[in-house]
Amino acid sequence: MKNILILLICVCLSSCKANNVGEVETCKVSKGHFYIDLVEEGEIHATSAINISSPSMSWQFGPLKITEIVENGDLVKAGDTAIIFDPSEVQKVILNAEAELEIAKAELEKKRAEQESKIEELSANIEISQISLKISEIELEQSTFEADITRREIKLNLDKANIALEKARGEILNQEKIHTEEIQQSLLSIKQLKVKLEEANRTLDDLTVVSPAGGLAIIRENRSTKNKWQVGDQPWSGSPLIDLPDLKELKVKAEISEVDISKVHLDQEVEIKLDAFSDTLYKGKVIAVANLAQFKGSDSKIKVFPVEILIDGTSEVFLPGMTVSCRIIVDKINDVNYIPLEALFVEGSNQFVYVKAGKSYRRQEVVAGRRNNDFIIIKEGTTQNELIALSDPFPEVENSKN
Repeated sequence: MKNILILLICVCLSSCKANNVGEVETCKVSKGHFYIDLVEEGEIHATSAINISSPSMSWQFGPLKITEIVENGDLVKAGDTAIIFDPSEVQKVILNAEAELEIAKAELEKKRAEQESKIEELSANIEISQISLKISEIELEQSTFEADITRREIKLNLDKANIALEKARGEILNQEKIHTEEIQQSLLSIKQLKVKLEEANRTLDDLTVVSPAGGLAIIRENRSTKNKWQVGDQPWSGSPLIDLPDLKELKVKAEISEVDISKVHLDQEVEIKLDAFSDTLYKGKVIAVANLAQFKGSDSKIKVFPVEILIDGTSEVFLPGMTVSCRIIVDKINDVNYIPLEALFVEGSNQFVYVKAGKSYRRQEVVAGRRNNDFIIIKEGTTQNELIALSDPFPEVENSKN
């Protein structure tokens, strides 16, 4: 009678436990290749691109200011206007240079006229000196019978006339040299003004920047504002503002934490998912790993290592600037059993799963191995295709024990 009572109690307890089995999701124990991976977000970039930059111009034309710029993502053709800069300061320089040039030309003509008049005056002085010399020579010839004192006086007048003539000739030579130098200085000033005017006109033309080739216009970030370049911004001379990426070869730029960077190496396989097309996988490989860490952001204390991943092939869905999820395959373990992380339960040092047994479940001790973000290897305790629970099937029983 006692044995029958014990048997009835066990049956009741078993029945009670079976009735307390909750409705839980199950999965099969998988067997095959197991991947240890890192999953990070990244951004698509072109491996090469044509840059459209602000014009290189002199400081004398003032700061550059964007008045028009294509929209980010616009398709442009070669020769299309990409950026227009404010021309007002350059136009002022052109007007001033034109006015200065006209003044310089007028002053040159005035100087030439004054010099011509001066040379004519000096030439007249030479003619007068030559006449005086001739007269003195005649008087000297006719003074044969004059008194010595008279002849000496005539001779002195002749010497005086010679000196005056040489002086007049010297003056005209010196004046011609001075005039030549003055003209050269004026011509140099005019040339400089012409160069300045040509540079200003060339700069005015450069303020309208056209696309050197066709492609997708990707506006760069203004580091001062942390936004993309836009109307009203003032870039430095020669700053790259727009990229025309080569869409035939794309890469992903990602940042790996300093904790995980030791796991990343060149040529590692990468699976890439676009946020907008999460059901499609694309392949890639690691092509660059930075040697030095950098802060994740200007205000962050977290250090990361930039990593570049080359996308295998091309796709119309890929566009620079898109965010993608990158699964870097760190290691591959062949022919092992593995289960989802949520299917493994731990109590102290014990690890176990709930194996489907008819309409109920039984607790099965297991030995777990390495894990990744979603799955864990089961070294012992399960077999391939066994059904196991993804959550505790006896939550009420467990709670009652507590």
